[in-house]
Amino acid sequence: MPSVSQTPPPHSMPDLAARQRAMARAGEATSDELRAALARTGAVTEAQDLRPTETGLVMVRGRIGGDGRAFNAGEATVTRAAVRLPGGETGFAYHLGRDRVRARLAAILDAHWQRPEARPALEAALDAIAGRRAEAVRQAARKTAATRVNFFTLARGED
Repeated sequence: MPSVSQTPPPHSMPDLAARQRAMARAGEATSDELRAALARTGAVTEAQDLRPTETGLVMVRGRIGGDGRAFNAGEATVTRAAVRLPGGETGFAYHLGRDRVRARLAAILDAHWQRPEARPALEAALDAIAGRRAEAVRQAARKTAATRVNFFTLARGED
């Protein structure tokens, strides 16, 4: 008997690129910002852990000039979280560093983002976080530019 292929409902497979953008912005947020974003949108922070939030090491690889031969540059500490909301949505997050609370909050935010009715409010909260981060980058660039020294060589003539 031939199997009937069913298309999953739209809310079960959100736009992957949009989800990646949302999680990239969540990756720049602090624990307090993530907590505030979830509170502002009315999202619950209770979730079942699919696996315990854990911290480990990953190998960082690099390339000279971006196209050379790959080499091991060193190790980085990464914390990962995987949660499931009471409605069945699952969220995942990986963060550099050891902040387990931050990784778990980001995973909860990811799970809530998958619900279409929660997405606009979460996007607005993430936009505010991205704006704060962009301003911090601009301020750091201004401070760096203020201390910039341009070196040049003077020719002394024929010696």
